Formats: sequence, C-alpha cells, structure tokens
Amino acid sequence: GEKVRELIEGMNCVSSAVLNFPLKKLTINGNMDEDTLMLMNELARSVEPDVEIVPLERDHEHGHEHEHTHGREGLKGELVPLCIGVLLFIAAVVTGRTMDTKWVSVILYAVSYLILGGKVLRATVKNIKVKNFFDENTLMTVATLGAFALGEYAEAVGVMLFFKVGELFEDYAVARSRKAITEASELRVEEADVLRDGEFVRISSDGIRAGDILRIKAGERIAADGVVESGTALIDTSAVTGEPLPVRADKGDSVMSGCINTSETFTMRATANASESMISRIAQAVEDASAAKPEIDRFITRFSRVYTPIVITIALLTAVIGSLVTGDWSKWVYSALTFLVISCPCALVLSVPLAYFSGIGAASKLGILFKGGDAMEALGKVRAVAFDKTGTLTKGTFSVTESVSYGTMTELELLELCAACEQTSTHPVAQSIVSACEKKLTAPEKVTELAGRGIAAESDGHSVLCGNRRLMDEYGISLPDEELPHGTIVYVARDGKAEGRITVSDTVKETAGSAVRGLDSIGVVTAMFTGDKTVNAEIMGRELGIKRVSGDMMPDDKLTELKKLREEYGAVMFVGDGINDGPVLAGADVGGAMQTGSDLALEAADVVFMNSEPESVYRAKRISDKTMRIAYENIIFALAVKALVLVLGLIGHPNMWLAVFADSGTAMLLILNSIRALGTKEYK
Repeated sequence: GEKVRELIEGMNCVSSAVLNFPLKKLTINGNMDEDTLMLMNELARSVEPDVEIVPLERDHEHGHEHEHTHGREGLKGELVPLCIGVLLFIAAVVTGRTMDTKWVSVILYAVSYLILGGKVLRATVKNIKVKNFFDENTLMTVATLGAFALGEYAEAVGVMLFFKVGELFEDYAVARSRKAITEASELRVEEADVLRDGEFVRISSDGIRAGDILRIKAGERIAADGVVESGTALIDTSAVTGEPLPVRADKGDSVMSGCINTSETFTMRATANASESMISRIAQAVEDASAAKPEIDRFITRFSRVYTPIVITIALLTAVIGSLVTGDWSKWVYSALTFLVISCPCALVLSVPLAYFSGIGAASKLGILFKGGDAMEALGKVRAVAFDKTGTLTKGTFSVTESVSYGTMTELELLELCAACEQTSTHPVAQSIVSACEKKLTAPEKVTELAGRGIAAESDGHSVLCGNRRLMDEYGISLPDEELPHGTIVYVARDGKAEGRITVSDTVKETAGSAVRGLDSIGVVTAMFTGDKTVNAEIMGRELGIKRVSGDMMPDDKLTELKKLREEYGAVMFVGDGINDGPVLAGADVGGAMQTGSDLALEAADVVFMNSEPESVYRAKRISDKTMRIAYENIIFALAVKALVLVLGLIGHPNMWLAVFADSGTAMLLILNSIRALGTKEYK
C-alpha cells in the first residue's frame, strides 16, 4: 500500500495521496479525468492488487457505499492450496528420508513450492516488469530459488510456507482491525419513515432534512439527530456512547442517530440533515483517523526505505567477501540468502499501524472517538490533564438555589430583571435563571455580552449589569461584605447600584471523582480551569482530589495557565465543551471535547467523548498508553530478532529457519501482540 501511495503521489496531476491502510483505500487530490483515474487504478493493481484509488470528492460517498469482500471468504479460498502444499511438503520430507532415490522428493518439493509460492512468483514477475526489485515478493523469490540452487529444498519450501501462513495471518488480523474501525459506518440507517403530505412514507435516509418529522418504531435505529416530538422511548445508546444502560427520552429530549429505540414507537423532529448527523460525522472521523499516521508510524516508513537496501548490500558483501576470503562459496551465499529473507521490514510496517488501528477501534466501542493515530500517540505522551468545569466535570444543568435582594427590589423582581436581560444568552447559568422565571419576559432594548464577566443591558431606561464580581469591580459597583454560599453567584446592579445576587448551582458528574483518581493512579497530574469564582472552584477541587485549581479565569487566562502546566509537567491535554474553549483545545497538545459541547469544541478537539463522562478521559489515556507500549514492544522485538540473524550470518553461523522465524514468525507474533489493543474489558 505504501509503495502505491509513493508511486501515485509522484504523478504530476496528483497534489496529495492519503493511504487508509485497514480499508485498503488511497484517497487522492488532484486534477484528473476518468481515463487517468482508470490508468492509475491499473498501475496500482500491478503493484498492490487490493488497493483502490478514490478521488477526494467521492471519498464520502465511497465510504458509505463500498463493501469490502476481504475476510473469511478470501481466507477460505487461500486455505485449500495451503493445505495441499503442506501435504506435499510433508510427503517430500518423508520420501527424502525413506527412499534411496532423491528425485521423487525433489519433484514433490518443487510442486509444493509452486503451489505455496505461486502468488509470490507472479508478483515477482510483475515487479520485475516495473523495475521494483526491493519488493518483499521479489526478495523472497530470490532467497528461496537460491536455496533451491544450493540443494536446500526443505528450507526453500519452508520459507515459502511460513511466508504464506504469515500473509494469511496478516489478512485475518487486518480484517479484524477493519471490522472494528468500520462498525461506525454500519450504524448508519439506509431508510426511515418520514412525514410527507400528512403520511409517513419510507425514504432513503439521505433524503432526511432538518425539520423533517420521523417515526421510529420499536427495534429501529434512529436515522438522524433530533428531538422527541411525541411519545416516550427507551434509547439504547451503547453503540454510540459505550453506555450499557438505556436512556429514557421524553418530549423535547434530544436523541442521537445510530441509537436504537428499545420500547414503543415515537416521533421525532430532525435537527440536522442525515448526512450531517452525529453518526455520519463519527463514521467519517473514524475512517479519517485510520489515515492520520502517528509519528512512530512515519518513522517506520522512513526506516523501511533505508533498511532493505542496507541489508541487501550487506548480503552481497557477505557473499562476495566471505567467499573470496574463505573459498567456501556455498556457505557464504547461503548466509547472504538468509539476509534476503529478513531484508523486508514487513513485520514492523504492518504491526505498528495495526496496533494504532486496533486501539482506535477499541476506543470507538467505548464511545471514545480519536481523530487520528497521531492524536492517540500524543495522548500517550500526556503528563497533565486540565478540565474545564462547567459541562465537563459537572452536568451543566444549573438551577437557581437562592435569590437575595440588597435594596428595595423583591427577590422575585430581582430574578425577573436578571432573566429579562439574560434571555438571549446561551450560557447555561443564564438559561437556568430564565427557566426559573415563569413570567413572560420583556426583552431589553440593548444587550451586550462581556466575555467571562456577564452582560450589560439597557432596560426600561435603566442601565443593568448582570455578572460576576469582576464585572461589578470593573464598573465600580460596591458590594456588601458577606459570607457567600457555594455555587455560581450572579450579581445584579441597576443604575450603578447593587440590587442583589442570585445563586446558581451545578451538579458534579458521577464519574468525575473516579476519573481524577484514575488519572492520579497512573501518574497524570489533574487541573481544573473555570470562569467560576476561585472559592467555589477550590471547594469542588478538594472534593474531587484535583491537584491544581484555577478560578475567575477569562478564556485567554486558560491558555496562559495551560502553557505553565506544559512547562512544569510536559505534554498537556485540555478537556472542555464550550464555544470559548476552542482556542484552548487547539493550543493543547491534545484537545478533548464532550459530545454535548459546542460544534466549535467538537471540531477543534483531537478526541471526542461520546458519553460526555469524565471517566472516558481516563479510559482514553489507558488505551493510548497500552497502544504505544505495544507499538514499541513490536519495534524492539522485531529489530532484536533480525539483528540476531545478521550477527549469526556474519560470524559464519547462518540459519535459514531462524531467518524464517525472524521474518514471517516474528510478523505473526507482532500481529498477535498488536490486536491485543482491540480488547476493551480491562477498561470497563
């Protein structure tokens, strides 16, 4: 696949090419017609038959419609010749040891070799035609034919046998990884019942538009994001959020595409086109994540370009110099052939990205959406996590718990005045104040939002301020000296005089404490950034066990504090959900966003937590750590075994069977190690 990418990207009409390894898809961006695209596909198939080239503008459509035919059926088709080849190989070994004449066993070895290595030999012929001499198929052919020429028939066939088994094993592992990655695409709904001219009709989900009324029957999957119009339902969100328990949805409650209605029929109003729904965005993001390579993977790609030529050069020098010095051509040519067997770093090239693909797949099953292998790698290096408070560590569902008047206004009048000024604000605190006021509110003549402080308004000829202490201090409003309750305090001032305060409280999420304790247990420092007053933030921080707490923060202050954390501890992750969190998410080494957050936060984040639970941050960190550990284990083991074969060959103790293990055997072991990252039980 990588060879195809380099070949296609080198063309003048192609500006960029991105390889999606598990989906075996090469997405290209450039100026080309259909004939050129057809020629590209033919050229790609001559190098790598399974890779398909897709123009960027058709990528989304292709991802939606394309079905992969690899997997069990392809593996079954390969098993028949493999079994025949193995039986002939065994027969050749037995006849070679029991019969006086060797020609019978030689013929059996040759037939077994052709059956097991037919695909490799055909690929070699194609490679020679396009002058691709460093391909693994070509190198394996040269090594095994050389062994045949030296009379090492069993070793020649054995190399091809293990190479064949290794390839089948690779196909199986990649198919498993692909299945985990493409599960999100399978959550898309093909058809849905949509209200048209007073009747529900079955249409393609692609035709669903924002505002459409949908009918969701029991057992059906929801086709688009929306809100419940009528009825009550229990929604199974496990496929999207990873949460096992169903969620009750009443009229006005939001429901998410990809989830299943487990109870009675209900109707809903779509809030977005089906193509823009959460599940479509998840499916596209997961697929794109497979193409975003981590730095370690890019290093392996660069390493593989120099590794093969170096090993081949060593092989040639060993054959020539060793033979000239000792006169034993057979021994040193045999050593050179063992080098050719290990000259392709396929174990590394496959197992390292496979580990990351498996990690991404495992995370998606738990409702954790990584936007790339690079994001997972970056999270593995994180040493500190900073949380936003509202909507991240807390539920963001505020309620008014107290209203205190300082002057002539009653508590109800104070609440109504503040609610009237706050009714256009989207801030959760403002919305809770508006919700607490049952009276129909008169909109003020003018409202100005002051980021991180509150609002200034003109209402009935009065100048009104609603906000925190910083806003009051800024306008010179005198406040009484009093002991304040726990919660968010909203002061109300009119015409330069403080009229009172309103206390709004939020609820801490159930998993916030366990998330902080979990991160602390693996050596990750936790911090909390909030615009709430410092005293409230510190109380909550102590309850949760957060190490560093910063309150009364403006959006710019969060970025400054983030830089301090990075200087002190190293790589930092920030987790938030608000519109104001966009710059901080982008400025962090890793940005994490809760699914319930703003579109800007979701767009800026590297990781999205679909269940919006803080504990998912701890799970994501553990998945990243495990995946990185597996990747480095693969690199160290593969290089150590190959180095052993090289050293033994150079000191005059070559072993073809050890070389086979170093190549195909190691590849299989590393693949097994990589797919360990698919497991999710240890994170639940």
